[in-house]
Amino acid sequence: MIPIKFVGIDPSTKTGFVALDKDSHILMAEEVTGQGNKDPKRMVTLVDNLMQRITKDDIICIEGFSYGSRGSGVDFQFGLGHAIRNAMFTAGIDFTVVAPSQLKKFATGKGNTAKDNMILPIYKRWEFENESDNVRDAYVLAQIARSLTIDTKLTKYQSEVLEVLK
Repeated sequence: MIPIKFVGIDPSTKTGFVALDKDSHILMAEEVTGQGNKDPKRMVTLVDNLMQRITKDDIICIEGFSYGSRGSGVDFQFGLGHAIRNAMFTAGIDFTVVAPSQLKKFATGKGNTAKDNMILPIYKRWEFENESDNVRDAYVLAQIARSLTIDTKLTKYQSEVLEVLK
């Protein structure tokens, strides 16, 4: 049985969320946020909002941590990443963690591509565009989830990413 939807999640203060059907049609493409700007309320409500969008039948890819990141938002990013994973685990929802370099390589062929340099390759390959880099990343993650399950036409570098993830 083919799952209901393929989901990509890019955890951030505005978490990218994309759900695709088996034919790669977009079911949802949005930024999910929490209430307010103070934690833990913001983080808890963001996770709750996200969990309302997924089910046990979904095939989910979530972006892994960017260990080289710095700045005041890093603690939130790591906390949110763990909170989402913990919520999915508690709900019995399986997921695959995709490293940022794997996401970039799947989209562009290079694992160290700058975010702005991903816009055109994503559009050329899938005709998808969105102003939010979080939603663009979530879209690529949803395509990875789909490609892990359905036999899709892939480039050599995309196949290499999938081999590592399997």
